[in-house]
Amino acid sequence: MSSAAQTPTPESPADSLLPESQRPARVATADDDHGHVDVIDTREGYFAAIEQIRAGHGPISIDAERASGYRYSQRAYLIQIFRRGSGVFLFDPPAIGSFSELNDVIRDEEWIFHAASQDLACLREVDLDPTRIFDTELGARIAGMPRVGLGAVVEELLGIHLAKEHSAADWSTRPLPQSWLVYAALDVELLVDLRDAMYVVLAEQEKIEIAEEEFDATLRKESKPPRPEPWRRTSGLSTLRGQRALGLVRELWEARDAYAREVDTAPGRLLPDASIIAAVRANPTTKRELGGQKDFVGRASRTELARWWAALERGRATSDLPSLRGPSTDQLPPPRSWIDRAPEADARYKAARPKLQNMAEAMSIPVENLLTPDHLRRVAWDVPEVVDAEHIGEALRRQGAREWQIRFTAPVIAQAFVEAGQSSPETPGSDSSV
Repeated sequence: MSSAAQTPTPESPADSLLPESQRPARVATADDDHGHVDVIDTREGYFAAIEQIRAGHGPISIDAERASGYRYSQRAYLIQIFRRGSGVFLFDPPAIGSFSELNDVIRDEEWIFHAASQDLACLREVDLDPTRIFDTELGARIAGMPRVGLGAVVEELLGIHLAKEHSAADWSTRPLPQSWLVYAALDVELLVDLRDAMYVVLAEQEKIEIAEEEFDATLRKESKPPRPEPWRRTSGLSTLRGQRALGLVRELWEARDAYAREVDTAPGRLLPDASIIAAVRANPTTKRELGGQKDFVGRASRTELARWWAALERGRATSDLPSLRGPSTDQLPPPRSWIDRAPEADARYKAARPKLQNMAEAMSIPVENLLTPDHLRRVAWDVPEVVDAEHIGEALRRQGAREWQIRFTAPVIAQAFVEAGQSSPETPGSDSSV
């Protein structure tokens, strides 16, 4: 197993004559500059790696590669770990199984991620579950960096250009190409240095406590419950009319989902949403007619034609048709409709938004990180009986806002709501742009 970190390309003599600010970034590339990388795919190799990781020191940098867009599942197909004094380790999760023994060794160390929310679920599936994290992507947002992708942040803070050509690859491929493995190794080899540089930036901006609250919230955030009718997210659904058409979409979507789960393939690769909509719109009268549609495409559009035809027949025969409006949810109406439906809420919302935007700019934090947009919408729609910082703060806390967010935004929102209440709400028909 290679433990060699990336090797930057040396400066040319001409580059060395330039001022530091004008020199091109050093380049980390997936080529011969990096040592050979192997994948650990046996329990014996896994236990040997645990001992090497145990002997290292400092935090654990970690990343996971999935096969989104290729596979039905969101499982990890490669897990990368780096620790100073230990090196880099690439594991094959389907071959290893549970990582509980490794988790026992590293659980209480700080784990460094870039965009932890994308990886925590698939790591927990294999029994890797941290107790504290540092998220360099989230840290970059809080620091007000203009670009927060790993490559951009590495280049900004470490002066290294990190190639990202394999980010959308099918990581369920076996064997994995060496260039992909080097790419994956570099992602974690740089994270510890990136974490240290990010910490300095956050400390200089006096945002360490804010960042730590955000990291903890990411770690403890609960998974969203499944949507009650996920088929309603079919792209193009709004172009169809009538309950029967919705019933046909539902049957095709559910047939596709069941088959995709069975063969562990992304549903859209088997039968794209556009094909489902096209079939429902054409309403073919025979299986042969369905198979003859030019816009009915996809990897399984013909090989599983009997499956799709059976779904259409079920949709035509059922009396259990879906409602046109969909299941009831606690989703608010879009703010653009508030001026007619709830003019006082509209006035509160419009008064508070620019104030929060100004605060976000002053703090160099994206406004969506200063306060989740839905939190402002909900407190404007269902305002507390007493409009002051304390009661607004309580309402935000119930929605899941962090304490630092409440501390900064509750007084501003309360003031904006009071000012909105002192003015007459806009009359219906006036400008409702937000």
